[in-house]
Amino acid sequence: MEALGSMIGTSLPSHTKFISMSPNCLTIRLASRDVLSHCKVPYRRQVLTKTFSGSEVVLQKARSKTWGFECRCSAQEMESYVATDNTSRSLTQRKRLAVFVSGGGSNFKAIHEAAKEGLVHGDIMVLVTDKPGCGGAEYARENQIPVIVFPRSMSSPDAVSAAELVATLRNFEVDFLLLAGFLKLIPIELVQAFPRSILNIHPSLLPAFGGKGFYGLKVHKAVIGSGARYSGPTVHFVDERYDTGRIVAQRVVPVLADDTAEQLAARVLHQEHQLYVEVVSALCEDRIVWREDGVPLICSRENPNKLY
Repeated sequence: MEALGSMIGTSLPSHTKFISMSPNCLTIRLASRDVLSHCKVPYRRQVLTKTFSGSEVVLQKARSKTWGFECRCSAQEMESYVATDNTSRSLTQRKRLAVFVSGGGSNFKAIHEAAKEGLVHGDIMVLVTDKPGCGGAEYARENQIPVIVFPRSMSSPDAVSAAELVATLRNFEVDFLLLAGFLKLIPIELVQAFPRSILNIHPSLLPAFGGKGFYGLKVHKAVIGSGARYSGPTVHFVDERYDTGRIVAQRVVPVLADDTAEQLAARVLHQEHQLYVEVVSALCEDRIVWREDGVPLICSRENPNKLY
């Protein structure tokens, strides 16, 4: 903290999460993946290194190039928007995200890139996986994102239990959990600890072709075998069962007469990357509202009175 404070010419208390400076409107989030500068001109780039001390992130000067200050804001990001109750307010602080993967993590990568580009108003703080050697976990390590292995098993004795996972995510002060190809059932402890805060993406138009055993190419083979003319991804909130939570958004793609499962999977995956980023963006901007009957709806950024 003192090292970072000396860089910007001020002292920072140990509990500080954000600091703002004028006239350049510099915003520093100490617990984030990097240091963010919200300004309209590029800020002088500093060379930092990042280490973890328990749940805290420590940033210090370093000789080698790691993270640095950079101009990451946009005019749109600094604007205020009107909430559904017609009350004007400024854009909320960046949300803290945990992503769950079991495979290559292409949706995880898409969300991470969108966050870096400013399309998602949040930061991925931690990755959770049941397969520590999967592509998603490797990508997380390459990008200095901590990896947690869950659940504990004979092959992963060092993994955390459900209670330990909840405690760890609390320590990271995570706001939302994003399942991106995670094949394990989310335990009830996690669902109860993060109500209406866990999203999943499924490669079919739920409620069709969902549930236990429907994942990967198995879904697309079932769709083709059924004779369905349309398929597509579904983003839904997570409950105690597989693929039965409330649907937030869907995207439709055609099922062609000569499709293979691989061809249909590629067509659906292309839409998955776009749809999941759009929904996560709305989630991080508090643009998801709940209808009286429990159905989640997304408020348009341009017109908050428009729901879809």
